[in-house]
This record gives sequence, C-alpha cells and structure tokens, in this order.
Amino acid sequence: MQLRILISSACFFLLTAPHTTLARQAKPQEPSSQEKPKDEKKPAPEEKSVQTKHTVRIGGQEVRYTATAGTMLLKLEDGTPKASVFYVAYTKDDVSDLTQRPITFTFNGGPGSASIWLHLGAFGPRRVQMGDAGALLPPPYKLVDNESSILDITDLVFIDPVSTGYSRAVPGETPKQFHGIQEDVQSVADFIRLYATRNRRWTSPKFLAGESYGTTRAAGLSGYLQQRYGMYLNGIILISTILNFQTADFNTGNDLPYPLYLPSYTAIAWYHKKLAADLQADLPKAVEESKKFALGEYSDALLNGDSLSTERRAEIAQKLSRLTGLSAEFIERNNLRIELSRFDKELLRSEGRTVGRLDGRFVGIDSDSGGAGPDYDPSLAAIVGPYTSAFHEYVRGDLKFESDLFYEFLTGKVSPWSFQPFENRYVDVAETLRSAMTQNQFLRVFVAKGYYDCATPFFAAEYTINHLGLDPSLRGHITGQYYEAGHMMYVHQPSLAKLKQDVAAFLKASMAPAK
Repeated sequence: MQLRILISSACFFLLTAPHTTLARQAKPQEPSSQEKPKDEKKPAPEEKSVQTKHTVRIGGQEVRYTATAGTMLLKLEDGTPKASVFYVAYTKDDVSDLTQRPITFTFNGGPGSASIWLHLGAFGPRRVQMGDAGALLPPPYKLVDNESSILDITDLVFIDPVSTGYSRAVPGETPKQFHGIQEDVQSVADFIRLYATRNRRWTSPKFLAGESYGTTRAAGLSGYLQQRYGMYLNGIILISTILNFQTADFNTGNDLPYPLYLPSYTAIAWYHKKLAADLQADLPKAVEESKKFALGEYSDALLNGDSLSTERRAEIAQKLSRLTGLSAEFIERNNLRIELSRFDKELLRSEGRTVGRLDGRFVGIDSDSGGAGPDYDPSLAAIVGPYTSAFHEYVRGDLKFESDLFYEFLTGKVSPWSFQPFENRYVDVAETLRSAMTQNQFLRVFVAKGYYDCATPFFAAEYTINHLGLDPSLRGHITGQYYEAGHMMYVHQPSLAKLKQDVAAFLKASMAPAK
C-alpha cells in the first residue's frame, strides 16, 4: 500500500462539513425522444473585472489607488479554458514609471484557503475591525482604513487559488487537476505570468507574500517561476512558515516536532502566566531558555528513547514542567512527548478552558474535561466571522464585483490534496527555495514568526531555515522577526504595525542596488 503523508494540522486548514440541500426541486419529466433538445454547446466562460477609485491614508500620507476585482481565465495554448481565477489588485495611481514600482502577489494557505486573511487583515488598504484576544468586538463587523497597509510601497495582487474564493475550474473541467502541490504551483504561476504580461509588470520589482501553506506555495513558485518562465523575483515574504512538514507531524517514530514546538508552548504558558517567576519576568529570556533546552537536553533524551534512566526521565519531566506550565506527572504519563492537542487541552484544564492552535492567546470553553483534545480552536472561531461578513459586504459594496457563488474562504473541497512527488516521505520544499536563491543571488527572504503560533511554530521555521544548506555568502539574504501574537499576527494591532515596518524595510532593502 502506498503511503501518503498529509499534514493538515500543520496548515491553516479546516475540513468543512458536507453541504446539505435544504430543498429539493421536483424532478422534471424526461422528454420523449422526439422532444429531446439537441445537444447544445456550453457557452464559453468569460472574464470579467470591475475597477473602482479610492483613497486611503497610510502613515499619515494620502494614497490614491485603483482597485480591480475580477476573474482571469487560465487556458491551454490552443485557447481551451481550464479555470477562472478570482483576484483583487490594488495599484497606486499617478505612477509614471512601473519599472520602479514593485508589485507583490499575495495568497494564503490551507490548502483550501482564499486570500481573504492577508487581504483584509495585513496588507490591503482596508482591514477588519474585530478587536483581539480578550477584547473581541461583537457582530456586526465592519472595515476601517488600514494605516499599516503596504500599498504605499508596493502594488498588491491578492490571488484565490482554484476552488477557493470565487475561483473555479470551468464547467467540464475536473477541479482535482488543480488540487496538488505541483498543480497548485503551476496554476498560480500561470496566473502571475498572465497578469504580469497583460499589465506590463515584467520589469517591475516582483515579490511573493504567502501565509501558512502559502509559504509552501511561495517556495515552490520561487523555483517554478524561474525555471519555467524565466521570471526572477526580488523577494519572498513568508508569514507563519511551513516548508518541511516533518517538523509538524506528531507521528509515531518522528520525535522532531516535540523539541521544535516546545518554545511555542513556553511562550503560550508565559502569556497565561503559568511559568515560574524568573521566566515570567521576560518573554524573550524564557523562549531562549526553552530553545536551548529543546536543542540540548530534551533532544538528547528523546534520542535515547526507552534506554533513558528512570532518574533522568524524571529530571527531564521536571524541566519540561518548568518550561510549559504542565505538571511533571502529566508529562511523564505522555512519555515526555507533548502533542499539540494535549497541550492546548491541558494548560488551562483546571479552569475548564483550552487555548488556541492558531493563536495560543485565545481561550475556548471546554465541554469535556476528560477528553484528550479541545472541542474546537477558539482562535479560528474568533477570526472567521468578522472576516467573512466584512468581505461579503466589501466585495459588492466598495469593489462593485458581483457573484452569486459562495466565497470559499476556507474549504475542504480541495481534498484529497495530491502530495506528489513527496509520496512515501515528508513534504519538504526547502530545497526548492535554496536552489532558487542560489541561482538568483539577488533573491531575499523575510520570515515573520508569531510567538503564540502552534499551527506553524516559529522554532520549526528556524530549524528549516538553518538546514537549507545555503552558501555562507547567501545566508544574510534571509531575515526575520518575532511578533507577540499567533499564526495571523496581524489581528494584534501592535504586531500589525510592527509587521508593516519590518516588511517595508525588507521591500526597500530587496530593491536596493547591489554593492
């Protein structure tokens, strides 16, 4: 039997329940052979787009821009349409020289997620006003100007991969042909090529920005765009990174995730005030101690397996207790290996509460105190409602784009997802990124890491980057920053402001002439 590794827990992914039909129409009578209409050719799908003019204040400066919401058909060379891809583009007005104006192609992850989150949370000119952990706002929700948008520095194109958002395979085409690592990269790359061609952006500085599985996609695109189209990028922004799925698969025989998740557990325990006083006094200090222990004593203990002495096992359990806020007894019962769902359940179990997977600052109400995992992810539950309701009003109201399709913000319809060519092994696209950076020695990468992210933990991202095998002359081309929030760090206003500052500096540095 062929084994395929699918790490849904590592990505921003939600398997949706099957759709139910609320009402069934009466089945029409079958016409007689004489009455049957002749086969009619289905009308060819059409592209449509709507442009609107807007103004936003960013950093105290007025920015006039054009928003284009539309669909673009991906076709074979013979003109056969395959898929309709929905996008929203924002371009700054009164730009005389497009060769000096950067453009950033942006997407979220899943697989199965639309670009709504980065669009209305981080980079777009409008953002959702939803409050934050411990101070959420009630519905109805609204949009406000995003003073931390990066539109003042770069044009933006938010892409919904096929089967997400309003993007669909055209009638007669099988959606699953787009549902896989390679197929996804190829279709998104085709969209980027076509957009750059039609809008004369081949000579503009070009960037990618991806979140979660979107970082997997971005790494794949870095190689495919170079090799297939000769399109060289200036930079890639990786937000909540997952390139090597072995770092996030809590699977029997794979001990790697346990030390890599530990610093995130420490940060979350710190946030909920579950650490000893000396650790509680300083978050970065607590995280550094956790990292050191994870790479040293903890990894050594895990490598020793059952040969670890009883005394040493108890000692490691005590040190893990200090760094996680969990009891040493609980840790020993779990063989020194704390799987994510158990941590989320156990940290606040005595209070009848759980902590979020996407963002450990969020707290959920637990109905089953005896279960092994949380009932739901409170961080995802807090975020979905504000974003989806705000988007549906925004797309028809401000952007003037009308569609009766359901906007698939986070869908399970992309399952099963093909992980070829990574059959019988863990998905790992880090080598693709290394190769792209080696061949395009101007390519730079920025890694944004949330302290409280347990979907794509920051230490796992650092482990992956530190194992790229980059030539020493290129290692300085990868930079990164921490944020005191989770997977979607931009829901935390101070982190959003910091993200803008850091990304702006990265964009400018990536376009600076080589010394």
